[in-house]
Amino acid sequence: MNENAEKQPLTAAPSYAYGQLTKAFTTALTHQDAGTRTRAQERMRRWRDVLDGMADGRLRIGSRTPVAGLPAWVTPEVVHGGFTTGNAAAGGPLLPYEAEAAREAGVPADRRALFDHFLTEPGLVTLWDLLDSGRYSVAVPEEAALLTVAWLVRAGEVARALELVRTLEPFAGRLRFLPRPSDVPGPDTLAVHRRTVADAGQALARRGPNVAVETQREALTVWLPFADELLAHWLETTGPGEVPADGDWLERGAELLRRYRLLAQEHTLCGKHRRPKENLAVLRGALEEAVAGCPLDARRLGLLRHAVTSMVRKRGTPGSERHTTLRHKQADQAALPSHHALAQVVLRRLSGLPQHVGAADVAPLVTPVTHQEHRDTGLPAGAEIPAAIRQVVEAALSAPIGTLVERGVVPSAEVLAELVPQLVAATTAQAYEDESLRKLMAAAYRAFRNRRSLLLLDLERQVRIEELPWVQAVADRRESGPATEEPALTALRRLGESAVQAFPGTLLPNPLVRELGVLARQADLGAPLVEELAADIFMGTFGPKFLRAARDAAELLRGTLYERYYGIDYAAVRNMAVVEAGEALTRSYGARASPGFARLCTERAGHGGYGSVAANGKIIEQAQILTTHNLATLVRRAGILPETGWADLACRCFRTVCVLTARVHGNPRPLGTIKDVAYAWRQMLFHLSLCTADEQQRVLGQLGDEAARHPRHVSARLAPALAGLRLGVAGGSFDADGTADGGRARRLLGWSTDGHWLRPDPSPGAGLEPDRG
Repeated sequence: MNENAEKQPLTAAPSYAYGQLTKAFTTALTHQDAGTRTRAQERMRRWRDVLDGMADGRLRIGSRTPVAGLPAWVTPEVVHGGFTTGNAAAGGPLLPYEAEAAREAGVPADRRALFDHFLTEPGLVTLWDLLDSGRYSVAVPEEAALLTVAWLVRAGEVARALELVRTLEPFAGRLRFLPRPSDVPGPDTLAVHRRTVADAGQALARRGPNVAVETQREALTVWLPFADELLAHWLETTGPGEVPADGDWLERGAELLRRYRLLAQEHTLCGKHRRPKENLAVLRGALEEAVAGCPLDARRLGLLRHAVTSMVRKRGTPGSERHTTLRHKQADQAALPSHHALAQVVLRRLSGLPQHVGAADVAPLVTPVTHQEHRDTGLPAGAEIPAAIRQVVEAALSAPIGTLVERGVVPSAEVLAELVPQLVAATTAQAYEDESLRKLMAAAYRAFRNRRSLLLLDLERQVRIEELPWVQAVADRRESGPATEEPALTALRRLGESAVQAFPGTLLPNPLVRELGVLARQADLGAPLVEELAADIFMGTFGPKFLRAARDAAELLRGTLYERYYGIDYAAVRNMAVVEAGEALTRSYGARASPGFARLCTERAGHGGYGSVAANGKIIEQAQILTTHNLATLVRRAGILPETGWADLACRCFRTVCVLTARVHGNPRPLGTIKDVAYAWRQMLFHLSLCTADEQQRVLGQLGDEAARHPRHVSARLAPALAGLRLGVAGGSFDADGTADGGRARRLLGWSTDGHWLRPDPSPGAGLEPDRG
């Protein structure tokens, strides 16, 4: 099973790779966007590499060392599903910065020549300058290796530097071990950002003019005024179709027609004026015949009279107060600056900031157009920056995670998980006393977290940063004890509280769990944080930390609503954990699995084995129930305590339950949504179990009101689950089949192998009255 548990194929068979290659080929052949076709061609190249490597034996998909000849610490190139192509992420042709470094050093443009140069005195001096200035970046972990060698040499650790060089040397001709130069030092704070300033600038630069808006602007500023001129010209006659005897009217008409042809050639967005039935086209067509000396036939005359009459009736005659007021309003609307033009103003503001980090203050970047900008661009001073542009810029705000969550920059737990490595990198690096080493290890950590997880089988574990040779080489420079443990514990507690409080009905994503685990290890908590396992690659067993996590849940939840509702014997779980821990002490090697926990989950799932995705899902769900999927561990070990209280979180979880349940109705493929409903329901049960008895009753009374705020079928669907919840709060229990009260009360689970009771749409009128407890 995969610690990261990305969505992955059931096996490491070539059929999955062939399917992905086919999809990429179809996209490359048929997609309308050129950039998308180019990216699809690159995916094809990678999947061909996967298939070639599997065919000739170079790749062992499912192993933590899948590429023959490459140790586990080398960052592999990984494609969707955890398959590796056999190439190293730090390999490939020389990048421009490497070629420039070779030119400046006067050595061949070759990685081995570069490697050898930076082990000489001039090369080490260059690396020491980078260490002191911090003006470098690390995109893949290997790019931190030579800087680590240089740091060790300067620190007097020559023996360790030589040992690291011997480890790197066999790969010196293939991999990039040199850092990238940067204009600004890397970040060294606990503030994080979702996007860099450069990312925000690129997003704004991609915002082209809105064709629909510009078409409307052209209609308001060009074609409506021209239509007014045509109308006024015809109103000079004694009646529509009556051509004046003098030639002045005809000459001015010919001039209008010449102007029309010029306008039509220059302004091509709006095509309404070309439609024969449009008033402008009718006026113009009649004028063309009149100027040509042709009398208007009955049909043309009728159309002209109707156009003139309807235009005057709708807006008034040109020059009248009603007509003038309307045109002034339309002119004001057309004069509003476009989003594209305002985006260019903000883009110029961003250009003066460091590009590879976030912005400490975004307020000055989204202020209204200044007088100087008005003089430079012609845009009206005081014009407001639209919300869509502000959102792009605010995503580059660099601030504590809690601030980003409060301001809506982090809208989901998945986005939170993307940001956490920045925080964890800064926190874990605090253990290094030397400032230059601290910055280097933080950069290496951030790069390591960009490493995509492999498809792993047989309880293999993803490579950890501690296994990188250059990190191992400076491991003894990490301080330990309260001075480093307390910041990690504080960060863990705050991060856990932010995740649980901001997204109470959402399962903690695996990348977030991984980062929480890093902080827990640095804080020396021994906290068993567990990942969500992929049901399609589940191998039927669990690592030992799952039982330890269940023991945490037992210590916290024994005798509570949670234990009663899910029918758990937490005393037995605790005893099982004690026994397995004692057995592990008698062995000379650590346990790789917990057979007792696997049996318990399988028994609770109600069948004798695993195999199908649904059967695996039922077993995994029981593991999540027993462990609370990290909630109990975070409460018991890290001491998280949400500011708003457990009752508030329970109510917000139920709100998520209702929103998700509404999506089940009429859904031809609702099983994924039902699984998410059960996740949110389980977390509601957890939060509710930490409430007092009075708080539980108060929450129960609010659930019916909440359900009534959603579509009526939501109450009908959730009625059995709410009845089961009231049963548990009252001290009752379910029968062996998970029902009670003749089936009117049900335990809500997410996975089923024989049809889920939440799936069928309720019959009209069934259970539609809200249950108010």
